Amino acid sequence: MVETKLFDLTGKVALLTGASKGMGRVMAEALATHGATVVISARKQDQLDAAADEINSACGASRAHAVAANAGRKEELQALVDKTHDLAGPVDILVGNAGVNVHYGNISEIPDEAYEKTMKTNVQANLWLARMVVPDMTAKGSGSMMFTSSVGAFKPSATLGLYGTSKLALIGLVRNLALEYGPQGVRANAICPGLIRTDFSKALWTNPDAEERVNSQIPLRRLGEPEDFGGLAVFLASDASGYMTGQALTVCGGSNMWT
Repeated sequence: MVETKLFDLTGKVALLTGASKGMGRVMAEALATHGATVVISARKQDQLDAAADEINSACGASRAHAVAANAGRKEELQALVDKTHDLAGPVDILVGNAGVNVHYGNISEIPDEAYEKTMKTNVQANLWLARMVVPDMTAKGSGSMMFTSSVGAFKPSATLGLYGTSKLALIGLVRNLALEYGPQGVRANAICPGLIRTDFSKALWTNPDAEERVNSQIPLRRLGEPEDFGGLAVFLASDASGYMTGQALTVCGGSNMWT
């Protein structure tokens, strides 16, 4: 067995949104098994409680706490951050994984309320969160923020145009956070998944074109799985990525290496 402190998160506190299942839950478990105390959040408390129990069982310690909050509501996010301080202490790691896609179709047909909800949850909520936790990080002179964007940010879509627009805006936000908070030792990066087998994207990977897409567009010849993101979360949270900030990392089986 190789002993290394490169990915050691002992004593760190991580706050994750969109973490009751799928990618968020996998990332939370990976951070916890590497020593971090994690506060996981989503809208439904019962799902969060089940996820926290699974994480604690996996790491053999009580490192996961569950706090329900709606990522699109500023007052609930502030309550989430306050509760995180009470349960675990100052935040060292922020994972903004919550997101919505409320419009499937042409961008020219988006109702105003759908546009506003998407941009608020996918972009503005992450700015709110960053501003809420960054004092914890700047006080220590270090911290890592990561936000889930999408490969949809890199190309137009006739059906997911609004979602892609919001995720491109999120990358812009990440770059500005990296620029503004870098001098205080705080890093910010974006994670850009391809087609991942989660409940959130089920309509995409269960349709008749999915198998053809896997065999013709994805060099690794498989869809992504939530488990593909645990290691990346640990890497971005740890000293292993200490000189990386402002980046958009694609995790897509090679489908977007040409864009």
